[in-house]
Amino acid sequence: MASTLPRLTLSPGREKSLLRRHPWIFKGAVRSVSGDPQAGDTLEVRAHDGRWLAWAAYSPASQIVARVWSFDRSQSIDAAWLRARLTAAVGRRGGELAHPSTGCRLVFGESDGLPGVIVDRYGSLLVLQLLSAGAERWRDAWIEGLHALFPQAALYERSDASVREKEGLPSRVGPLSGASPHGPVTIQEGPARFLVDVRSGHKTGFYLDQRPSRAWVRDHARGASVLNVFCYTGAFGVVAGLGGAASVTQIDSSSDALRLAAENLRENSLPAPDEGLLRGDAFSVVRDLVGEGRRFDLVILDPPKFIESKAQMAGGTRGYKDINRVALGLVNPGGRLLTFSCSGLLDAALFQKIVADAALDAGREARIVDRLFQGEDHPTLLSFPEASYLKGLVLRVD
Repeated sequence: MASTLPRLTLSPGREKSLLRRHPWIFKGAVRSVSGDPQAGDTLEVRAHDGRWLAWAAYSPASQIVARVWSFDRSQSIDAAWLRARLTAAVGRRGGELAHPSTGCRLVFGESDGLPGVIVDRYGSLLVLQLLSAGAERWRDAWIEGLHALFPQAALYERSDASVREKEGLPSRVGPLSGASPHGPVTIQEGPARFLVDVRSGHKTGFYLDQRPSRAWVRDHARGASVLNVFCYTGAFGVVAGLGGAASVTQIDSSSDALRLAAENLRENSLPAPDEGLLRGDAFSVVRDLVGEGRRFDLVILDPPKFIESKAQMAGGTRGYKDINRVALGLVNPGGRLLTFSCSGLLDAALFQKIVADAALDAGREARIVDRLFQGEDHPTLLSFPEASYLKGLVLRVD
């Protein structure tokens, strides 16, 4: 690639993370930018002494001012190179998943060497999500590459995550090719069938990352009374029912989500009584259940991301502690609490400490009997530990 490309030069001592192949460059590490690059343009990154470090995509509106495409100076960052990397990412999902499903994440951003690019597959429908200026700059390349890899698939865009605002990008939602979904699409995951709202559901419509955890619930639910808090569209409730749960109670604040949760239960020939689907703020509803003296053999806490930025760390940790403290009071002696955090800024050690403090305040003794993580289609590049955002603890509560 020609050396006439724009250049980003780091301040002294700020190249250490890049030498360890971490793909993010923050504004505070930058000494200068030359060559008048525009958002999404490729620029070369150099240390303060002129050493060449990487090719990266420029994002002037973001605190992450550049994201690395490659640490190989000999490579040319063009449409053909990016499509080849897209093909490689999809190829890594070519083998059998541990838990076969017609829903799968095909591209996982930085972990696949494609910062800001997400591609999820729901049967014959692909959902593209672009989260950074660099990913947006090459939008046509992703579309063309996916068409080449999946010529029979329909393609839909869900580039509406809040992080795009930090990149100075508008939201994009709608069909890109093929038949546009007019309602939920259906995927198969083991014995379960799930309806997925790709047009307006969370993320790209479904929590694909929780596949291993759903398998755990299905394998341990027989005969149990189950409470699924922050249930969204009820996937944990479905697998609990299919696993032989004695009863399933689910809580969510969204009437639309609960409507789809009821449809998911019926889709799997499971009962969907109104009293098993509770609408309201989870923090309030679980307190009401405690006041009613309700207890369950298995309580599942899978809340939304409480911590989006460092400024939210204190409030978010209080939220995790509060909901876990109350939930621990709902677990029968000898029962299980399955508790998760999807906040990437909250590491596993701190999450465990928060839950331990919650157990202390609740007066319950609890032991970790298992740990759960995102599925294998959401891999973690060793040089990018931030990709390990989902962490779960299985606690036996006495």
